[in-house]
Amino acid sequence: MKRLAAFSVAILALLLAGCTRQSSPQPRVSEPPVGKSSGTITVDGRQRTYLLYRPAAARAGAPLVVVLHGAVGTGRQAEQAYGWDAEADKGGFLVAYPDGVNRTWNVSSDCCGVAARDKVDDVGFITRLVSTLPADPERIYATGISNGAMFAYRLACDTDIFAAIGPVAGTMINDCPAPKPLSIIHIHGDKDPTIPYAGGPGRRSNDGKGRLPVKIDGPSVPSLIETWRKTDNCAPPATTKEGAVTTSTSTCPDGRAVDLITVAGAGHQWPGSRPTPVAERIFHLDPPSTAIDATPTIWQFLNAHPKH
Repeated sequence: MKRLAAFSVAILALLLAGCTRQSSPQPRVSEPPVGKSSGTITVDGRQRTYLLYRPAAARAGAPLVVVLHGAVGTGRQAEQAYGWDAEADKGGFLVAYPDGVNRTWNVSSDCCGVAARDKVDDVGFITRLVSTLPADPERIYATGISNGAMFAYRLACDTDIFAAIGPVAGTMINDCPAPKPLSIIHIHGDKDPTIPYAGGPGRRSNDGKGRLPVKIDGPSVPSLIETWRKTDNCAPPATTKEGAVTTSTSTCPDGRAVDLITVAGAGHQWPGSRPTPVAERIFHLDPPSTAIDATPTIWQFLNAHPKH
């Protein structure tokens, strides 16, 4: 009987060990190579792809900026267009360029495109991606344009991994019942026809109807920023104006800040990016404003606002 009992215990141990091995593995944090690289992650049964840039100056525990392309864009397009690799060389941080499914991000039930229609788990993808990279958990940031900017707001609402976000030409259309405070720098042209500065539907909104839902009907940008200032319990903003650029800055508890940069006369674009007329047609962007260079402006803000 003793032998039988011991054998039974051994079999039970093997079965338990087998169950442990079959459980979902924890993401493995590894040192990426210096320079440009690419990777894949399987999330919710989908193979997801991303590009990564690690400058020689970025050591383990460096900050991480996740750059989210706009609708019709890609991670490679965002890397080539917005100058984040060059900024990372100067700042010594990692930059990740994830790819949305069919060039779109799932922001809400009716935006945008295939990602929304198919209920793609983009939040899970970005969360998993961040967990696999050797970044400082207190200095993880997100930025993006258009659909990517809207997704940055969703990440701010649905996760607590980001210290700050830097949306460009975006708005917030997702539900956000209990956001956690974080720092925000939002850059927007006041003549944006796609995501209007004054709020309401843009020129590509289809009210979420049809095969590819695109409902963009957000609040005015100033009212959106005011909502986040209340979330962060910020002081009243101080406003400065330099040429076409108006900056409204609010300081908040625990070293946070919520800034709005309004670019007069600018449309749906990333200010300071390289003008590429063909790409602008393909990616539905207006010619970039030269009144401000968004990338170093955003990085300076992000770098000054770690998580608290």
